[in-house]
Amino acid sequence: MGRLNPEKLFVEFKPGVTFIEPIVPRKYTLTHSDITAELFLTIGLVYDYEKINPMRDEVLGEWMDLDNKYFFNIYLYVGQFTPKVVAIRNKIFRKELPLAIEAIRYGDRKFFDVHKELDNVPIIVYFNSAIPYYNRVENWGTFSEYK
Repeated sequence: MGRLNPEKLFVEFKPGVTFIEPIVPRKYTLTHSDITAELFLTIGLVYDYEKINPMRDEVLGEWMDLDNKYFFNIYLYVGQFTPKVVAIRNKIFRKELPLAIEAIRYGDRKFFDVHKELDNVPIIVYFNSAIPYYNRVENWGTFSEYK
């Protein structure tokens, strides 16, 4: 996919969420079209499950507040497939994740303008897989690295 093309990013805010609040709960559902390379970002109080397709190649993200310290969690479904398929999905997620994080940051940029401190919180990524080698939790830096 490469760098973000803002013209191919479509953002939808669900009821209960504005450009500036809430921080928690604030959940992101990022999907895409393989045909048009368009990205679709939904920001709401819950994930937009209607946009999730059977391929399960969406990126889900949410703000967490633990002991008055914010974190941003991302959840990726690497899957319960054959080892070869899981390895391919893992590779694709890793390649495209910087673009996904950039899309979330850009798509909700007015929110970040108001909450500047959130540009510097850790992004924790959960790679969910039935195969232990691919079932990992990793720190992917901060949003300030994806502006």
